[in-house]
Amino acid sequence: MNSGPVSSVAAPAPHVRRTALPAARGPVSRILLGVLRQEPGTPLELPLLDASGALLDDDDVQLALYLCYELHYGALEGVDDRWEWDPGLLAFRAVLERAFEASLARVVPAPAAVAPAQVAAALRALAAREGPPLARYVEARASREQVRELLIHRSAYQLKEADPHSWAIARLSGPAKAALVEVQADEYGGGRAERVHATLFAQAMAALGLDPAYGAYLDRIPGVTLATVNLMSLCGLHRRLRGAIVGHLAAFEMTSSLPNRRYANGLRRLGCGAEATDFFDEHVEADAVHEQIAAHDLAGGLAAAEPQLADDVLWGAAALLELDARAARRLLAAWERGEESLLPAPG
Repeated sequence: MNSGPVSSVAAPAPHVRRTALPAARGPVSRILLGVLRQEPGTPLELPLLDASGALLDDDDVQLALYLCYELHYGALEGVDDRWEWDPGLLAFRAVLERAFEASLARVVPAPAAVAPAQVAAALRALAAREGPPLARYVEARASREQVRELLIHRSAYQLKEADPHSWAIARLSGPAKAALVEVQADEYGGGRAERVHATLFAQAMAALGLDPAYGAYLDRIPGVTLATVNLMSLCGLHRRLRGAIVGHLAAFEMTSSLPNRRYANGLRRLGCGAEATDFFDEHVEADAVHEQIAAHDLAGGLAAAEPQLADDVLWGAAALLELDARAARRLLAAWERGEESLLPAPG
């Protein structure tokens, strides 16, 4: 796999967040990339989109949506920062979002309604469902190159870990807000810059001989993986979806501890040291605590305060589990065929 340098590289300063524009993957991303190189205000025209479930795996559309959202997280190389709030670009993004939501609705139906007091129990039931055995594969069988691939996939989110969920802080109040801040404070290192989880992930990438620079592998990450990150941004950036982002975070925390233990075990099996395993070991401990806070105080607290959002909380959790499973199945299928799970390098 030609995924990066073979020797360890130093992690960049954690505040650096600048992504080189990737290659276009089709008509939608080609339109967007062409316009972003011009002055803000340049008109965009979007081709018709098929809002079927297949859009969730569409490399072209998911890249375009990811880039639209990325303007809210960091700089795009050579792109004027004013594009972030350009009305034309926001309208372009809204078309993509409507198609994305319609596709999600096809594969993630509304969950059965539950009383607000039962939201935590319903989340536990969702989280208990068996997904693709990705973590078990990594623990027992994955090669070093396959683990490197996994880190590249995960870098699309982990190098900005917690940021999509933090959009919700201003949209919550009372116990739910306090619970979210408690979880997020740990994600950001509890006041210690070197313990910020995104920084720990960059350290793990460097230890595996990968380039830990933010966005370094965007050209290699398929749409099915980008969709998992786009879901977070969609729910985090829209106040109407605050219930869904809370449910997403709750399920994320509730399904994290055991897989991260297995990832760490797999890295140790391959002879990797603490620099590679620290990120995963940290999540084994932290997320075991976070899952209780997220399920009861955050999700349960929001449902108690705003009962009309209980269904949205469960839908956000179900959407996370569905998209993560789709991405994991694709990755495992490629590995079982003896193939790479990443897109070919451009050019």
